[in-house]
Amino acid sequence: LPPLFYSLLNSNKFTLIGDNAFAGLSHLQYLFIENNDIQALSKATFRGLKSLTHLSLANNNLQTLPRDLFKPLDILSDLDLRGNTLACDCKIKWLVEWLENTNTTVPAVFCSSPGQFEGQRIRDLALGDFQCITTDFVMHQVLPFQAVSAEPFTYASDLYVALAQPSASSCSILKWDYVERKLRDFDRIPAHSAVHCKPIVAQDQLYVVVAQLFGGSYIYRWDTAVDKFIKIQDIDSQKIRKPNDIEAFQIDGDWYFVIADSSKAGSTSLYRLNQNGFYSHQALHAWHRDTDVEYVENDGKPRLIISSSSQAPVIYQWNRAQKQFVPQGEVGEMLDVQMVKHFRAKRDQFLCLSRYIGDSKVVRWEGQRFVEVQTLPSRGSMVMQPFAVGQRQYLALGSDFSFTHVYLWEEEKQKFAKFQELSVQAPRAFRAVPAADVQLLLAPSFKANTLVYRHV
Repeated sequence: LPPLFYSLLNSNKFTLIGDNAFAGLSHLQYLFIENNDIQALSKATFRGLKSLTHLSLANNNLQTLPRDLFKPLDILSDLDLRGNTLACDCKIKWLVEWLENTNTTVPAVFCSSPGQFEGQRIRDLALGDFQCITTDFVMHQVLPFQAVSAEPFTYASDLYVALAQPSASSCSILKWDYVERKLRDFDRIPAHSAVHCKPIVAQDQLYVVVAQLFGGSYIYRWDTAVDKFIKIQDIDSQKIRKPNDIEAFQIDGDWYFVIADSSKAGSTSLYRLNQNGFYSHQALHAWHRDTDVEYVENDGKPRLIISSSSQAPVIYQWNRAQKQFVPQGEVGEMLDVQMVKHFRAKRDQFLCLSRYIGDSKVVRWEGQRFVEVQTLPSRGSMVMQPFAVGQRQYLALGSDFSFTHVYLWEEEKQKFAKFQELSVQAPRAFRAVPAADVQLLLAPSFKANTLVYRHV
C-alpha cells in the first residue's frame, strides 16, 4: 500500500516487530502502535519510512531499544515512548545521547530500573552515569608446572609471585618482566612437600615461610649480600604437623603470621617477628583439623576466622591488653568449610565459605554475627576467592569436577551473578596480581599447568 498515509495498530496483541516490517510504505506519516505487549523491536524495524513524522510506541512492554533505532527516520517530529518499562542500562545509553541532539519532540520518559535510576527522566541522565565497559578474562601465560598456592608480593620496587610446587619439591619465586609483560623464573627454595610459600616483607627484609607436609616447616630470608635465600629458622614440628594455610598481618606495628594446621594432633599457631626472627606467640586452635585461616579487620578490631573439618568456622578477636587472640564465637552452623575469605563492598564486610561437599555460602557481618546472603552450588570446591579489579568485585569458585565459575558482584542485589567460566583443572588458589598496566589472575592447578589470565 504505497499511498498509505496513516496507520493505527493500537490494542492488538503484538509482542515483536521484526526487520523491514513497514517496507514499501514510502508515504506513511503517522504510525501508532500503542497498548500492545511489544517486548522487542528489531534494529531495522522502521527502515524505509522516509516520510514518517509521528510515531507512538506508548504503553507497551519495551525494556530496551536497539541502538540507532530512529536513525532512518529523517524527518520525525513527534515520538511517544511513555508507558514502557525501560531499563536505563548500557543498552539505552545511545538513547540518552540521541535525546540530547534530536529536534524531535519526545514527552518525558522515565526509567523503570535499575534502582539508582528508577523514576528518573531519561533525558535528565548524564552519559557519565553509565558504566558501559565490558570485561573478560583471557589467557595471558601458561606456567608449565603444577602448584597449590600463589602469593604476589613487592620487594625493592619489583613484583614477584611465590608458588608452592609440591610435585617439584620447591617454592618457585617468579619475577614480573615489565618489558615482556610475563612472569619469569627468579629463584627456587627447596621444599619437599610444600603446601604454602608465604612471602613477608617486613622492616625492609624479605622472608618466605615455607610450610611442608613432611620434614618440618622453615623460614627463609633473602640475603642481599649473596643474592640468595638463606634458611634462618625451623618451625616447631610438634605444633605444626600438617600445615594447610598461612596468613601474615600487622597489628599495632608488629608483624605476625598464623599457620592453620590440619592434623588431629597439631595446633593452629601464631608467630611474632622480633629482631632475630619469628617466634611462637600463641597456640590458637588445637586438634580441630583446621583447613584455612583468614585475617579480617572490621569495626577497627583485628579478627581471625579459622575454618575446620570438625566444626563451624571459629572467630577469634584480638585483645590488645593481653596481646593475644581470644575466642569470640562461630560463623553459623556450617561444617566442613575448606576455605574462608573475605571482601568488602562499600561499608559491608562479607565472608566467602567454600565447601567440597554441599553448597558454598556468602555471609555478611552484621554487628555481632554473620548472616547468610547467598548460596552457590559448589560440588568439589577447594577454593572460593573474592578479588577486586578496579571498581569491580569478582568471585572465583573452583571445582575439581567442572569448570571454574567467575561471578561478578551486583551491589544493588547484594549478590554475585555468573560472569564467566574458566577451564582450570583442580584449582587450589586464585590470586589477583596488579602488574603495572596489566591486571592478572593466577590460577595454580594441582593436576595441570598453572594458568595466568589477563583482565581486559
